[in-house]
Amino acid sequence: MHLVDLYKFDSRGVALIFLVFGVLEWLLGYYKNSIRTKNDWWIEGMGFLTLGTLFQPAIIFSSGFLLGKLVPQYEGYFSGAPWWALGLSLLVLEDLPHYWFHRLAHRKLWLWKLHKAHHTAPEMGVGTVQRNAALFYAIMPNIWIGGALIYVGFGKVYMLYVIVKMIVVTAAHSPIKWDRILYKYKFLHPVAWVLERTMTMPATHFAHHGLTEEDGVSAPNGNFANLFFFWDVLFGTAIITRRYPETFGVADKEPDPWYVQLFYPLFRSKIKDSELK
Repeated sequence: MHLVDLYKFDSRGVALIFLVFGVLEWLLGYYKNSIRTKNDWWIEGMGFLTLGTLFQPAIIFSSGFLLGKLVPQYEGYFSGAPWWALGLSLLVLEDLPHYWFHRLAHRKLWLWKLHKAHHTAPEMGVGTVQRNAALFYAIMPNIWIGGALIYVGFGKVYMLYVIVKMIVVTAAHSPIKWDRILYKYKFLHPVAWVLERTMTMPATHFAHHGLTEEDGVSAPNGNFANLFFFWDVLFGTAIITRRYPETFGVADKEPDPWYVQLFYPLFRSKIKDSELK
């Protein structure tokens, strides 16, 4: 499949997923008493319009385009491989680097500054997914790897993989806590046990966005997985409580302007105690 077609599919597919979840959240009344500020709406709106639907697909396209110039002999090299082998490979080659990059973003201050916008959201929602600085996406390894894998023949499988991953990631950020039913009924607990150790779910990812570990639920320094939660289990960062934090965000006294959060270090904060100065 041609890179341009994949570029269009990725952009439109992600936009459609966000639209569906956004409409569902609106219909279910989650925006009626929203505590998002005008600044938050700017972050989420600009993050979706520029970073999510344009910037990320453009990086994927650029990665494949560069490989086409550097190693044209490897175009479509793995196109004949079984779909299941390509799918499993994507978990290791695309999702695992994403896990480590995300984990590193909570360990290194310079990278945290580019990721912080994702955690300044005062509540969960579909708009939270694309809250990251532009430079964070520009250096995110799994996006560049994705473009390379498409070039060497993962194209059609990658398309399906992206849709599955974005549905899981978006559902994990959405206030529609679909996993509650698994915890409510005892006969579903075995299913919950398997799923919560296999894929990222609202309870585990809400915990990652919780304001403080002092509530006994939040795990801002754990639960880093995006699609395959088993990475957290495997590397000892999984925190599973089957509960949801009541407060989200960071402890800043005054939030940085939206353009600083999204385009740091091009724009820097003038707030005295800001990390983005």
